[in-house]
Amino acid sequence: MQETLAYSPGGAVNAPPRTDPIDELLAALNRERPPLARLSHDASIPFGPAMRVERFVLGNGLTVLVLVDPSAPVVCLQTWFGVGSRHERVGKTGIAHLFEHLMFGETEGVPHGAFDRMLEEAGAETNAATFLDWTYYHTNLPKDALELTLKLEAQRMARLVLRDPQVSSEKEVVANERRQRVDDDIDGSVSELLYKEAFRKHAYGWPTIGWMEDIKGFTTEDCVDFYRTYYAPNNAALVLVGDVALDRALGLVQDHYGAQEPSKIPVEDVSPEPPQTEERRLEVSKPTATHKVAIGYRSPALGDFDHAPLSLLNEILFSGRSSRVHRALVQEQEIASEVRGWVGSFRDPALYDIYLSARGHHTGEELLAALEPILEAVRRAPVTEAELDRAKARTELSVLQGLETVAGKAEQIGFYETVLGDPAALFERLAAYRRVTVGDLLRVARRYLVSSARTAVYVIPDGSSDDDDDAAETDGDSEEAS
Repeated sequence: MQETLAYSPGGAVNAPPRTDPIDELLAALNRERPPLARLSHDASIPFGPAMRVERFVLGNGLTVLVLVDPSAPVVCLQTWFGVGSRHERVGKTGIAHLFEHLMFGETEGVPHGAFDRMLEEAGAETNAATFLDWTYYHTNLPKDALELTLKLEAQRMARLVLRDPQVSSEKEVVANERRQRVDDDIDGSVSELLYKEAFRKHAYGWPTIGWMEDIKGFTTEDCVDFYRTYYAPNNAALVLVGDVALDRALGLVQDHYGAQEPSKIPVEDVSPEPPQTEERRLEVSKPTATHKVAIGYRSPALGDFDHAPLSLLNEILFSGRSSRVHRALVQEQEIASEVRGWVGSFRDPALYDIYLSARGHHTGEELLAALEPILEAVRRAPVTEAELDRAKARTELSVLQGLETVAGKAEQIGFYETVLGDPAALFERLAAYRRVTVGDLLRVARRYLVSSARTAVYVIPDGSSDDDDDAAETDGDSEEAS
């Protein structure tokens, strides 16, 4: 960017033109590059008080987000794809999660098993996760392994080998994972039932891992079509955080991703969930020693104004032993062994999940009956300023602790870029927490904690378990899907 020249009355130039360093960098990087490999600088975005995320876009549509943090000689590289279970269709559920497995397989020139081995030998560690709105792959690596990591990541984005043996093998791995984490797991199966019952139109109603019949029915052609559609540079954000030299890192991205062609991303066709006007209730028998109940109230989308105050209200109700629900149901009435709540952080409106596990012979009906006066209290009158202040402090501390590592920074950048289109939205969210008033909490309690719009799944012991889970007393938290 050039500064406007100022002239003195005598016509002399007061100041020389000033060149933006980013412009100079891009001019050097783009010299003799083909159109798909040419970088443009989209924005320089403050990330907290002292750091900046530089957003670049490759000619093929790949978003590149770089935060230089030289505090340690390490780098976190993450690739976020704008595809999750919400982008699937009926009969093909679980294919986004299946690809999380397939992506660790063979690529052209790199045999099966070599991806992990080469990175481990270079001192790196890698993993992946899939959820409703996204899929991402992350690698923590020493700085001198950057070129190798980018090469391998670019290869599997464009040159994954998909043949019948590989697909069949991974389908069986995922089927076994579903048996362990859902079919044979009480929490997993109950959560699946809760979302299936609460969402009858929206794609959030089917599980990220997919229905078993869909998993078994995938063909290699299904996988090839999905890969060619969604695993493309114009549907991905590459996040680099750590001790990197900006010019070298961007040059490597051009080298390894610049030849990849963009794909035509389908228009997303997700049906909005109609308003729920009456309570939905399910009862299931499970091999558990005690009764449980899972409750889903409607919740706002992550980008909605109400999401921050509802999250703080959940902090007051469920976070820690001093929370209202824990004190009442676990410590005072002694009818519950575990209580937890979580406000869904998704692109579209989702659920405020509440999970209660009974102590002894108390029932799910008793648990919900004991919970209702606590919820009525926050609907009827404001919480105290002291409670709100504590909730804000705990929430802010948790957020800031999550940014202590390069991996923590990269995950927040990639998540908010993918879901909200703003890699620094976390700090806007912190500001939103600080602005919340007790009146905001009263409003969201009345708007969302509505019994006629809730879904409840009651778990009844089937008599086959002798496990004593009365002693479990945990605060609970959401579990990352993978």
